Amino acid sequence: MGSLVGKRALVTGAEQGIGKAVAEGLLHAGCDIAIHYFMGEEGPKELVALAESLGRRASYFCADLTDEAAVVEVVREASDFLGGLDVLVNNVGGLVERRLLSDMDLALWQKVNDINMTSMMLVTREAVPHLAKANGASIVNLASLAGRKGGHPGSLAYSITKGAVLTFTRALSNELGPQGIRVNAVAPGLILGTRFHNTHTTKESADETIKGIPLDRAGDVYDVARPIVFLASEYDGFITGETIDINGGV
Repeated sequence: MGSLVGKRALVTGAEQGIGKAVAEGLLHAGCDIAIHYFMGEEGPKELVALAESLGRRASYFCADLTDEAAVVEVVREASDFLGGLDVLVNNVGGLVERRLLSDMDLALWQKVNDINMTSMMLVTREAVPHLAKANGASIVNLASLAGRKGGHPGSLAYSITKGAVLTFTRALSNELGPQGIRVNAVAPGLILGTRFHNTHTTKESADETIKGIPLDRAGDVYDVARPIVFLASEYDGFITGETIDINGGV
């Protein structure tokens, strides 16, 4: 693994859950951090305090990543603050609500696609010129077990977008490889303690899912953060176009 000391990372959706845990992990590994958030400053403020205690630099930036102009501005601000980018973690995503195909409308379909895919495309597009100057950079995208298996009923739109993240990762690794930018993904399974599952997963559903997990437990945010930090630290490595499944052996 390469050293992350002094590397510069942008993490989207870092105000809570997996994104916050990733930011914590990158700070402990030596990164300076640009923290993107959309709802609530409590988590970003905690991350800035952690950065200061570790002698790192961190600041937070609010933006709706489905808004193209907002993305252009936030990536510029983040890069200006850090003096460039070595690592991008595309963490933002969401199910929005469970809805079967028979009840699907174009408004929800488009909203889920914009949150999970359009935002990732826009942030990556704007970040690549900065990453290309880093002499070895890393992008890590958040996919999902739902992108492999199709998810539970009512998660059709979400599952399709997370499957698209797998293809986006593979295709982008081919496109950006000549610029020294590696592109990988992680695909978490049941990760409790996140806004996603607090909102969309009942205890009964979680307990039933755990019965099918060989390790006999749900994951937590740090189970996901550790592999992301590893992939980030391999900024000069030979792993690209891959997805690490983090699901306890499902």
